[in-house]
Amino acid sequence: MPAQTAQSHVNPADGRSDFDFLHGHWAISHRRLRKRLAGDTGWDVFGGTCEARPILGGLGNVDDNLIELPGDLYRAATVRTFDPATRQWSIWWIDGRNPLSVDVPMRGSFKNGVGTFFCEDVFEGRPIRVRFIWSRITEKSARWEQAFSADDGESWETNWIMDFARQA
Repeated sequence: MPAQTAQSHVNPADGRSDFDFLHGHWAISHRRLRKRLAGDTGWDVFGGTCEARPILGGLGNVDDNLIELPGDLYRAATVRTFDPATRQWSIWWIDGRNPLSVDVPMRGSFKNGVGTFFCEDVFEGRPIRVRFIWSRITEKSARWEQAFSADDGESWETNWIMDFARQA
């Protein structure tokens, strides 16, 4: 096989560069609902950091997170991969408090600068749908939101919001 780069196209417009904005160092402002799917309106507000970098020759990325949850400082990682055939991203979350378990993958894509990702999961013994939304993306900022639905997507409860601010 002739010598060539692992990626034969430079930034094809198929979606593989959608998460390139995330590469680098970030300070994160978190807001997380105290009790999920329980009608709660109380939020915990806390900080954190994230460092993201590309992997797989641009077909993926990984980030390392420090989450300053009140009373429970922990690390977590996200692995994202892009499938050029389906033009979809898959996202896996690894919680450092239980590093032997990898969450169910989220799948989706970006449209008009907003990334929307879904999966089927279980929360406290009941089936739910989970949605991630990436929005408000600029060179220096971005927003991530997580929502759960207990009624197959008829209604959604946003339960975690992360506002990213780029660090030098």
